[in-house]
Amino acid sequence: MHKLTTSTIAALEEMLQNAARSAPGDFLPIHFFGGTQAGQVIGHLNPDFVPFLQESLLKSPIAHIAIDHDRLSIHKASPPNLSDSLAKLADRMHQGGYIPGWRHEDFAWIDQNGHKYFRLERAAFRTFGFRSMATHINGYTKAGNLWLGRRSVTKATDPGRLDNLAAGGIGADETPWVNARRELWEEAGVPPQISNQIEPVGRIHMRRPIPGRGFHDEQLYIYDLELAENFVPTNHDGEVSGFIEISLSEAAARILADEFTSDAAFVTADFILRNTKPS
Repeated sequence: MHKLTTSTIAALEEMLQNAARSAPGDFLPIHFFGGTQAGQVIGHLNPDFVPFLQESLLKSPIAHIAIDHDRLSIHKASPPNLSDSLAKLADRMHQGGYIPGWRHEDFAWIDQNGHKYFRLERAAFRTFGFRSMATHINGYTKAGNLWLGRRSVTKATDPGRLDNLAAGGIGADETPWVNARRELWEEAGVPPQISNQIEPVGRIHMRRPIPGRGFHDEQLYIYDLELAENFVPTNHDGEVSGFIEISLSEAAARILADEFTSDAAFVTADFILRNTKPS
């Protein structure tokens, strides 16, 4: 068990306690009618985006979607039909410049019972504040060091920042397990015979406003993976510029120095707290 100062542990604990923040009061709530809870809030819209959306829907309505002064309403339809309506809405927002970094990949919106109600371009999830899902894998050695990746400087989100060994959004047709193993190979060159050993250790709900973008609401599925001392990660998809192997104390210092992506900071802090004690 590693040791950290009491003040460092307290700082990491406080950060994790604030992982899920409320949407700003001026954000427009997005209500979903017809799910397991009538009128539940499933997203939040930046007030800067509202006038464009109001004008667009007034000129050309979209089935199952309505907007007024205090909410954007989405009404239940079959998943393909609802997905089609939301795709039209997202395309308008994209054409208007409100959804940058279009990925041509779909995420799914899943309720608390595990049912998928619609799928949508992943870049639109932050714009609308819909809850998405991602996996993050802590790669560690028997000596207790962590392997961290540094995101490519060409990434649209958090370029150049430190990240976990591997991490990625869970696609509409993926499970967390499938996604984690895929990301381990693509981002860190971890072969299946090793990635099969991932251990599920928990989940973190992360929510925060993104200036000029929207609201990031994501469930982070966390895995730990012990790596052999002679294993060196190798990136295959161009999304990682390199890797570093560091101690938990150095990782904690880099978290507090704001060198990580927000998501990876929470996941790494959680790993550190599970594997340290006060000095």
